[in-house]
Amino acid sequence: MWKTHQLRITDEIAKAPEVLFCNGSVIGTLGNFSASTGKAKSKKTFNVSAILAAALTNGEVLRYIAEFPDDKRNILYFDTEQSPHHCQRVMKRALQLAGLSLDSHPDNLFFAQLRALTPDVRLELIDNAIATTPNVGLVIIDGIRDLMFDINNAIESSRLINKLMEWTDKYQIHIHTVLHLNKSDDNVRGHVGTELNNKAETVLQVSKSTTDSEVTEVSASCIRSMDFPPFAFSVNEYGLPEIAADYTFARQQKIQTFSYSELTPEQHRQALEIAFADGEIKGCQNCEDRLKKAYAACGFPFGDGKVTKLKSFLMNKRMIVRSNGAYKYDPDFYY
Repeated sequence: MWKTHQLRITDEIAKAPEVLFCNGSVIGTLGNFSASTGKAKSKKTFNVSAILAAALTNGEVLRYIAEFPDDKRNILYFDTEQSPHHCQRVMKRALQLAGLSLDSHPDNLFFAQLRALTPDVRLELIDNAIATTPNVGLVIIDGIRDLMFDINNAIESSRLINKLMEWTDKYQIHIHTVLHLNKSDDNVRGHVGTELNNKAETVLQVSKSTTDSEVTEVSASCIRSMDFPPFAFSVNEYGLPEIAADYTFARQQKIQTFSYSELTPEQHRQALEIAFADGEIKGCQNCEDRLKKAYAACGFPFGDGKVTKLKSFLMNKRMIVRSNGAYKYDPDFYY
């Protein structure tokens, strides 16, 4: 084992495939896990429904974009808290957000309701499902706390988080979990929460707005990639989450963005025509790579972080649009 786990500087190690994005930032890669956290009734499950909807079609929902490889399109969803009726409502919401029919079940979604089982049986069932289901790319566990008996047991917590790392590494999948925050503060619950913060690739914090009770805010409390501007959503008359229009955050976050005034419209046009000279670009990373080369060719060399912000800026301004997993340049935008 010692020899098999050694790394050398000359080894060719591929970058982990990026599969989940939020506001232009990477929040999920294959071989890692992430989490949504929030207090009770903060609409964490609504947020997770949007992630699930994006993954179902490899599309964009709310501010989430999914880009799973063709051989990683199957999704496993485990709910440990809700009744079968409420679980079906979660599925219905996700399918509606994804624009899918409610008349048939998606072939790539496997949804299990585990409320009646004990923590050890839940853990064994999930382990078996991941091992025996082919082409799994995303696993969602809504209620990771329910995979253990004592949330404050250090040994049990470490074993559970190690299990997440084992699953993600062995099967090259991404796992997204859900965990409550303490009622008294904004800290994740128990020892398992501490372990989750230390080992997760991204931890999203879902919280109710302090200025509007109908609005929920989503931000990154921990993230290995570049931080993303927070966004807010509300639930519409159809029971679906949608971006809260004209919402102003009470506490302005210090997040650097790409300023439109840095380049003129014609300078953007020149670079974009180079980037999209061969037509649409598939994949978020491919788009960023092409943008980086194109802007550098026009005399504007940007680093990786700045290019990510640039892409978000271009999409927000509708200079480039994403459709069916591909990015396209809109040459008529400026007129």
